[in-house]
Amino acid sequence: MSDRTLVAGVDSSTQSCKVVIVDAETGAVVRSGRASHPAGTEVDPQAWWDALQDAIAEAGGLDDVAAISVGGQQHGMVVLDAGGRVIRPALLWNDTRSAQAARDLAAEVPDIVERTGSVPVASFTSTKLRWLRDNEPENAARVAAVALPHDWLTWRLRGFGPENPRLDTLTTDRSDASGTGYWNPTLNDYDYELLTIALGHEAIVPRVVAPSESAGAVGNLVFGPGAGDNAGAALGLGAVAGDVVVSIGTSGTVFAVTETPSRDASGTVAGFADASGLYLPLVATLNAARVLDSISALLGVTHNELGELALRAQPGAEGLVLQPYFEGERTPNLPDATATLFGMTLASTSRENLARAAIEGLLCGLAAGLDALRANGVTASRILLVGGAAQNPAVSTIAAQVFDVPVVVPQPGEYVAAGAAVQSAWALTGQRPAWVVPVSAEPAVDYRPIIREQYAAV
Repeated sequence: MSDRTLVAGVDSSTQSCKVVIVDAETGAVVRSGRASHPAGTEVDPQAWWDALQDAIAEAGGLDDVAAISVGGQQHGMVVLDAGGRVIRPALLWNDTRSAQAARDLAAEVPDIVERTGSVPVASFTSTKLRWLRDNEPENAARVAAVALPHDWLTWRLRGFGPENPRLDTLTTDRSDASGTGYWNPTLNDYDYELLTIALGHEAIVPRVVAPSESAGAVGNLVFGPGAGDNAGAALGLGAVAGDVVVSIGTSGTVFAVTETPSRDASGTVAGFADASGLYLPLVATLNAARVLDSISALLGVTHNELGELALRAQPGAEGLVLQPYFEGERTPNLPDATATLFGMTLASTSRENLARAAIEGLLCGLAAGLDALRANGVTASRILLVGGAAQNPAVSTIAAQVFDVPVVVPQPGEYVAAGAAVQSAWALTGQRPAWVVPVSAEPAVDYRPIIREQYAAV
């Protein structure tokens, strides 16, 4: 019988629920579980609860676990009535029907960036509440409390719900609260006036739990505060001030851990808080790993073969440039843009150059996100490159040529769930653990300005 202490971390993402159970001393994964979520931009939260139960069961249960914390997708609107019942399916971060509501809020509150750190966009909870007020007024009138996905799951795990509807026991953390659109990261508190402007009346919102604080306990099981997914990933990666995380998923994100809050009136940088007590300015791009999917399919090769082709071409691809706005773009804000291939000559038009142009174009879009962070005062000392595409040797090699700071590629892992596990251990012991994050690649610094110069010229 082992005497080691085990803690659990959860990542309730858009697509699935992942549970990792780790050794609290080392962070080593002991066992894990996973369950799928339904597709769509609105989901009944009961599906998340069912998936969490399945993932916990697949991970061997919680009987020997000392603490648990739940990380999850940001922004999702979970509205509860006075009896603790979910009023309607949750609108997720990727539901864009609240785009006009975002514009309305920005127009009605001229100082909203100063108050929240961000320009309202359709993904934020506040804009979804405004949409609810304007389009489903009867549902809006029933709202007694507003929670986010990780808030609601933590509440249910702690034994609350329609059978025990203690709305005043809802909890969240500052990272997820900062993505609601009615929380001030500088004051570390809600802006209740903004909540009322969005929803049309007052409502209960979860208590914000400090990074080292417990959200409560059930028997011997301690609950950490939970986190938004990007903040959870930053914790799981051990990111500190000076680190910039570049994540290549279906979409791309570029975010940094900083000691001061960010306010970008242009809306490019969202001024979120992190889960450690610092701040997490973030830039999102729409076009990321699917750029590689598209060009791999066009060339009839796998991702690995695409990388091999790319490394046979020279940096800059002999002037061939792919501006990969296949699905429009959010950064820069060009929703109706399309992808374009530039610089085609008889010499440059080759399979090798096209493969390299695809990877260079993808990374240049993310480098533009880093530029936006820097324009808002962020100092970058290293890039932590994550996501499935980051494991492609060509992607990491070319990243070291596109970015002008050192690039480190951590080994693949469930870093949001790992960050939640960090929270669990922190809440349990009062000390933030310093688990080692293994590295799979650390390419030599090889900055080639020609790549970004060509990209900027088109």
